[in-house]
Amino acid sequence: MTSTSEFSALAPYGWDDAWADAFTPYEAEGLLPGRVIRVDRGQCDVVTAGGVLRADTAFVTPHDPMRVVCTGDWVAVEPGGNPRYVRTYLPRRTAFVRSTSSKRSEGQILAVNVDHAVVAISLAVELDLGRVERFLALAWESGAQPVVVLTKADLVPDPVTLAHLVQDVETTAPGVPVVTVSALHGDGLDVLVALVGSGTSVLLGQSGAGKSTLANALVGEDVMDVQAARDVDGKGRHTTTTRNLLPLPSGGVLIDTPGLRGVGLFDAEGGVGQVFSEIEELAGRCRFHDCAHETEPGCAVRLALESGELPVRRLESYRKLMRENQWIVAKTDARLRSEIKKDWKRKGAQGKAAMEAKRGRWT
Repeated sequence: MTSTSEFSALAPYGWDDAWADAFTPYEAEGLLPGRVIRVDRGQCDVVTAGGVLRADTAFVTPHDPMRVVCTGDWVAVEPGGNPRYVRTYLPRRTAFVRSTSSKRSEGQILAVNVDHAVVAISLAVELDLGRVERFLALAWESGAQPVVVLTKADLVPDPVTLAHLVQDVETTAPGVPVVTVSALHGDGLDVLVALVGSGTSVLLGQSGAGKSTLANALVGEDVMDVQAARDVDGKGRHTTTTRNLLPLPSGGVLIDTPGLRGVGLFDAEGGVGQVFSEIEELAGRCRFHDCAHETEPGCAVRLALESGELPVRRLESYRKLMRENQWIVAKTDARLRSEIKKDWKRKGAQGKAAMEAKRGRWT
């Protein structure tokens, strides 16, 4: 069996005994283990015990976009050949997936075998808590531990204002570490390194969030190009155009991703529930198990709204993400589509009856 010591060169990239066990059948075939550090148009760079090699992914490129070779995959690659081929990838431990921008119900895998999902949010623009919740839902669903990094903290010189912003994000992200960082000055980097100094981390965020600057700071050298963001909206160009896996001097590896303009949910009901855990807990106290938290008696969610315990914005955001996720899932689930249509008709009939009752009172 392939041991960790035999492939010590792979240990900094996350190789362990569990991966060695999973690779045993392919070792018998004379294949080499390696980790994909970059994918580009059917080709990928794979780090192996002997160094980095280029390989073709034609053997493992099915029609299903969820099964293509991805940055972070552990693969079995041919020891030689021109071209050299990746034969398969090992079962994934985690996968960060979003829906595609197309109208088809397809997912796009951004990174796999990730331990920490680092969500970079720029303080150079107005804080969008809804976007934070959206990123976190995908992060929790992936199986990774989310971490929120508020970048460009040097642009908020008032410590009181900065403390309020951190508190807003902490309230929005229950159970998630929130770190403020100024990559320009190095502030907060030690805290972040301590959080992601082992395992695999993926760096996520919009263009202009300072991800490439943050990646350079974590790696300790300028491995990623950096471009200035627009002053008007804080957005930048796609400095990073591919997903790259980079070893960190403090331990572990980092996957840097291109800026995400769209962050669509993809079958992430569990992740949404984790982000809004307080609402899920309140819903469990409602009198009716199928309570819609609208007009039903004994609704614990409405009572929390009325008392101020639950902000209106949180409930509205929860409903929006749940509706969106339900719609994505319904695209491939005929039974669920039927249930949604029935629910729409029921609500439409209720609204019509309410309007007719009002007209009756007016006449």
